[in-house]
Amino acid sequence: QVQLMESGGGLVQAGGSLRLSCAASGSMFSIGEMGWYRQPPGKQRELVAAISSSGSTNYQDSVKGRFTISRDNAKNTVYLQMNSLKPEDTAVYYCNLNARVTPLGPRRAYWGQGTQVTVSS
Repeated sequence: QVQLMESGGGLVQAGGSLRLSCAASGSMFSIGEMGWYRQPPGKQRELVAAISSSGSTNYQDSVKGRFTISRDNAKNTVYLQMNSLKPEDTAVYYCNLNARVTPLGPRRAYWGQGTQVTVSS
């Protein structure tokens, strides 16, 4: 069974930085795209950043130039470096990845449990 363990959330002042980590464990044949989503209070979950297996990245416009997504394929881990944080970045951040558990099996999406990021003004 694939499990995602997130860490690195917390409370930070505006202008500060945080680094989120998400480590995947369990039996997996291959991992495709990995990403971070967030759900601000009272709003829907939204994509923050994603990175393909080859390293191509895409970002939500509001975080471009401030956030950086990266991955360590040897450790099955994805990171989100968040700089110049703003109060509007406050949300629960979720890790997501697509993986096959067998060579011919379907690619499925897996989610972490979420980590709270709170940015005070």
